[in-house]
Amino acid sequence: MNLNFFDQFLSPQMLGIPLILLAMVIPPMLIFTTTNRLVPNRLITIQSWAVFVFTKQLMLPLNKPGHKWAAILLSLMLFLLSLNMLGLLPYTFTPTTQLSMNMGLAVPLWLATVLIGLRNQPTISLGHLLPEGTPTLLVPVLIIIETISLFIRPLALGVRLTANLTAGHLLIQLTSTATFVLLPIMTTTASLTLIVLLLLTGLEIAVAMIQAYVFTLLLSLYLQENV
Repeated sequence: MNLNFFDQFLSPQMLGIPLILLAMVIPPMLIFTTTNRLVPNRLITIQSWAVFVFTKQLMLPLNKPGHKWAAILLSLMLFLLSLNMLGLLPYTFTPTTQLSMNMGLAVPLWLATVLIGLRNQPTISLGHLLPEGTPTLLVPVLIIIETISLFIRPLALGVRLTANLTAGHLLIQLTSTATFVLLPIMTTTASLTLIVLLLLTGLEIAVAMIQAYVFTLLLSLYLQENV
């Protein structure tokens, strides 16, 4: 039997309909809950506290005009976190392992921050392409380098998220496959491999949370340069 470890990154289908739509719609429905109680329950209290702490941390480096992006960045963070955590469940699909989807999120948001800077403060935004005190001979070279680095930003956002999640999923699948293969032959080695698998799963949970936060944090830093 030929085993392809990359089959887990294919979007599953049912009756010819991609299930990625369900994977993107269900997580927000599970996160956002409403209640008519005067005093909310523990789940809603924890959610409210986490949202407050994250929003406060994200908005600290931004000035007042940048606070308009709080709802967008918070929604993006919860969306990515939900999709990343969803992929760790058995028989599920992780949409954020697809570079096309991550670039679809990174490029428009990065472009929005750049356009806001060009509209509100064009001189300062263009000034980022040329550091102050640059020798005259190096001006053309530095402008080209800074322009390339500017356009690489959305690519770095999408590739970083895709690469980290893909590597983690491959490691988990390789370790789990080794555990099942070694179980009837070498029980002791299979037990050690199982412990490694559990540790990798915990690490992947942390990576899923951190990558969602890093994606949003870098966007907020790009926004900080342009508002």
